[in-house]
Amino acid sequence: MRPDLTSEQGWQRLHPLTPLARVGRLVPVVVVGFVLSSTHANGQGGAEEDYYVAAIAVLTVILGVVHWLVTRWKLDGDVLRIETGLIRRDSRQLPLARIQAVDIVRPLLGRLLGLSELRIRLASSGSTDGRLAYLSEAAALELRQFLLAGHREPTAATQDHEAEVPMAQVPTGRLVGSVLLSVVSIVLIAAVVTLLILANVAPAAAAAVASVLAVYLFSIAAALWRRLSGEFHFEAVEAPEGVRIRRGLLQTVSETVPYGRIQAVRQIEPLLWRPLGWCRLEVDIAGSSGKSQRGEGSGVSRKALLPVGSHQDAWHMVNRLMGGPTPVMTKPPHRSRFKAPMSYHYLAAGHDTGHAVCVTGRLRRVTSWVPLEKAQSIRRVQGPAQRRLRLASVHVDVAGRRVRAEFRDRSVEEADALVRGLTELSRQARLAREGPSGPPADPRAAVAPAGWYPDPSAQHELRYWDEERWTEHVSTGGVSALDPP
Repeated sequence: MRPDLTSEQGWQRLHPLTPLARVGRLVPVVVVGFVLSSTHANGQGGAEEDYYVAAIAVLTVILGVVHWLVTRWKLDGDVLRIETGLIRRDSRQLPLARIQAVDIVRPLLGRLLGLSELRIRLASSGSTDGRLAYLSEAAALELRQFLLAGHREPTAATQDHEAEVPMAQVPTGRLVGSVLLSVVSIVLIAAVVTLLILANVAPAAAAAVASVLAVYLFSIAAALWRRLSGEFHFEAVEAPEGVRIRRGLLQTVSETVPYGRIQAVRQIEPLLWRPLGWCRLEVDIAGSSGKSQRGEGSGVSRKALLPVGSHQDAWHMVNRLMGGPTPVMTKPPHRSRFKAPMSYHYLAAGHDTGHAVCVTGRLRRVTSWVPLEKAQSIRRVQGPAQRRLRLASVHVDVAGRRVRAEFRDRSVEEADALVRGLTELSRQARLAREGPSGPPADPRAAVAPAGWYPDPSAQHELRYWDEERWTEHVSTGGVSALDPP
């Protein structure tokens, strides 16, 4: 390791060019301000707006210098300490043993100056717990390798890059084609063509419609550009700590998806992509609090593991992540066609000793893989139409509100067998993951003994352990079997 990364050298500062790199975030705003002020002052003999824009730029530089002066970091034994703030001092201590992911972000101006930003995430936390913006590229890479090595052998940091195994890449042409074949792109193109036709027929009406739709069209175009720019030159490699993703056109990002946080893998096949054999692979990561979670326990974030690729690429990545081939898939009984006549032919599900897999969707086909060791509850749900047809659905829930595998419209006998079998398989998978040194005997034995299931006609309340705290689970009109740790 380089001497300047050791704690004996004391506190370290960020790169001296950090204030200039921070100003780069406001370059587009400053440029637009200058253009608008110049246009407004054209022919009027005044340019007072130019001074306002210049004053804002100078003030931003001064604030950047102050931030650089009050920010420092230090490796103190097995803890990374980061201190910042002038009036309100913020001091963070990040244990190296709990560091689970370190992402490298290089904005456009930072790349031109040879700078990188480190974003550090700890275990059981989805947000960024610490940031170092900015360091030189060499220092950022070296510090990242050392932080990821953590409590492992010192030589592991030097072998980090050599241990990477390529998993998938996205060619530029395929990425552009996938963006153009998206529903958002089709809506944007249709709206622009309609406005052009309307401009030739009724210019006044076209101008009125364009003034109303301008904000929405610009928003759609910006969203398409963000996707194209953010997923440009996408590359996924297998690293010791997780799947490492590199992507970006103007701003490059190197982020890590830890294996232990993967709650579910989802393969999406939009209708317009199917003739080309393309699909999208997404992964749900526990620990990130989404806006839709409303503070309900642990949330999830969704990341693209493969923005667009062939089924072979997706199968290869799923096989590496899930650790085995897809189990045998079965379809619902024929009488389920009366309940779901349009989607019956597309429903399928199956499981093995480690995973539950389901296929749903007619226009947008989705295949979901859920590790049974991550299951937090297994629910048997039966609606009015299902009761008349003697059908039921079984849901395998993991962290998050909408993350689950569904065995839809199964016979009542099969659903009951699935609840019992999946509960036992989930228990075995979790015990196998924890090993002999796992937690003691299940403390819920007095609450919900093994093999006990509530009456479907009543409302029952069960307690289950979600690896962090006791949580209340209420099941109304259905059976819920809960997986112990």
